[in-house]
Amino acid sequence: MTENYVLARVEWRKSSFSGGGGDYGADCVEVASLADGSIAVRDSKCPAAGAIRFARADLDIWVKGLKAARDDG
Repeated sequence: MTENYVLARVEWRKSSFSGGGGDYGADCVEVASLADGSIAVRDSKCPAAGAIRFARADLDIWVKGLKAARDDG
């Protein structure tokens, strides 16, 4: 997890992977670029819970895995 004082100073944006309506409309994933080049990911419904920090390459792998799981199921 990334320290909350770092997360409070970054610009968050809603991920294009967030739900856009229907049953999943409340699913809001936010992402932020951090000064060290890593990416933070958090649940916008509970930002105080913190975020997960990914190296950019690791985030790409994680997203590809999510897409593959979605396509398989």
